[in-house]
This record gives sequence, structure tokens and C-alpha cells, in this order.
Amino acid sequence: MASTQVLVLGLDPRTVAGYDPEPVVAKIEEGRRRFAELGLTEHHELLPYDADDAEQERRVVEALRREPYACVVIGGGLRTDEPRLAFFERVVNLVRRHAPQAAIAFNAGAADAADAARRWVCAPPGDAPSVWC
Repeated sequence: MASTQVLVLGLDPRTVAGYDPEPVVAKIEEGRRRFAELGLTEHHELLPYDADDAEQERRVVEALRREPYACVVIGGGLRTDEPRLAFFERVVNLVRRHAPQAAIAFNAGAADAADAARRWVCAPPGDAPSVWC
């Protein structure tokens, strides 16, 4: 059977100055429970918001090399911060380079990362995604 390992890349809400992280942390935990319901193994790599791009890229590469992921979900905090568009592009290309076997998915919010991954790794045998959940 193909891998059901999923990496979720996002920003750590606890590292954003002047921001109440608790609602997002609760949604991340809700999302983790959903992964378990689907039988998918999740790994979260939450990047410190205040770290420089080189440090964040190093952490992304380390995370990508840990497992043979079936899918990498790139969270909204990395995608929607317009001033950091170039960093988002680097993250997508790091995934392509260091985990070429992985599908790339995007979630709508912290709670639905498992459903974003499910679109790519859970399908009936014979369909494009790699495993049946």
C-alpha cells in the first residue's frame, strides 16, 4: 500500500506578535483529529513567523526529508500573506524538489488540512490519487 504520510506546512500562530493564537491552535488540533479519523498520519511543521526566510526554508527541507510523504498541504498563512509571495513560491518549489512523489494540496483553514490531503491521497483504486482511505 502507498504511503499515507502527510506533511502540513504552516506558520506557527504562537509566534505572531500581538495575535491571539488560541483559536488557530484549537483548529489545528481539530484538524489533527480529522487526520486520525481518515487513517492518515500527519506531521505538522509550523514555522516561526518571525524567523528569516533562510531559517524557514531550512526547516521546510528538513521536514520534507523526514518521510516519504504522499501529500504536502501548504497552509493559508504561507499562501495568503501577499508580501511573502516569493517565499510561498520557494516553498512550492522545495516540495517539488525534495518530495517529488508527493501531491501538493492547499487547505482553506487550519481545521481542514486532512480534507485537503484526502482530495489527493484518498480515492478508489485506479483513480489518480495513490491510496484508498
